[in-house]
Amino acid sequence: MLLLLSGCQPDPAAPIADTAPATPPVKKDAKPVPKFDRDSAYAYVERQVNFGPRIVNSDAHRQTKAWLVDRLEAFGAQVVEQDFTAEAYDGTELRATNIIACYAPQLSDRILLAAHWDTRPFADSELETDPNAVVNGADDGASGVGVLLEVARQLGLNTPDIGVDIVLLDAEDYGEANGGNRNSWGLGAQYYSRNVPQPKPRFGILLDMVGGRDANFAVEGYSEKYAPEVVRKVWRLADGMGYGNYFVNERGGAITDDHYFLNTIAGIPTIDIINHRKDTKSGFVEHWHTGNDNMDVIDKRTLRAAGQVVLATIFREAAGTL
Repeated sequence: MLLLLSGCQPDPAAPIADTAPATPPVKKDAKPVPKFDRDSAYAYVERQVNFGPRIVNSDAHRQTKAWLVDRLEAFGAQVVEQDFTAEAYDGTELRATNIIACYAPQLSDRILLAAHWDTRPFADSELETDPNAVVNGADDGASGVGVLLEVARQLGLNTPDIGVDIVLLDAEDYGEANGGNRNSWGLGAQYYSRNVPQPKPRFGILLDMVGGRDANFAVEGYSEKYAPEVVRKVWRLADGMGYGNYFVNERGGAITDDHYFLNTIAGIPTIDIINHRKDTKSGFVEHWHTGNDNMDVIDKRTLRAAGQVVLATIFREAAGTL
């Protein structure tokens, strides 16, 4: 679950209107940005949902892990399963795994891309009226992973001149609701942040709920606080690519998501690309933490917007043109 901090409200001032950071020298033989395949990403989202809810300790969780590792290895990544055990807020022992896929592991200059692959164990949104509702996590979980799987496939075909670590974080969504302890969330991110493989990535991008129709990727508060330069680069790039209707130049709330721990524990400046809504009480999409988070909420155009911008960020950063 993602907690909106009540003290952090949208600021009417434009968050990325200041001067862009200096552009590094352009490298010779810069590689073109590959085309993100939205149909492929959609299929990866659907495959995850077909396993059922990926609740930690469940059979669906174990089956999904094996499939994710297999796909990433097939896409040419060097994959490490970072197993850990954590205690959930309710005392449940969680046997979890962060899946780390490395491209060009020999390079010290690296970028981190992340998403969580587990799902909420119960539907606890105030909008959910069915006490037996099952959260399939098509958007909240599978969309970010689906985008990163397509990014991984493209990296296997078009290697950029920069190292990329794709980290699928576990045990993100098993936290205490209703303003509970923030440290009960993002358990996989907390473990990874205390055990970051070296060399440590220079900056990171987290994807969460990036599949909904008409997504509004406002600038998230902790992203702007800890990684303002990355925010400016990515939002300007998105606007220049024609995706400014998704990557809107406005402030959203500050959200306790996996990137909070990557920033505060690991010291990796990390932004969160997340669908922030001004028209809902939660600040998220209406299907968040409900039984409606199924494939019918996923829009291929949104997947493409998020994925194409991430791919462009990688290749433009590698070329020194971002």
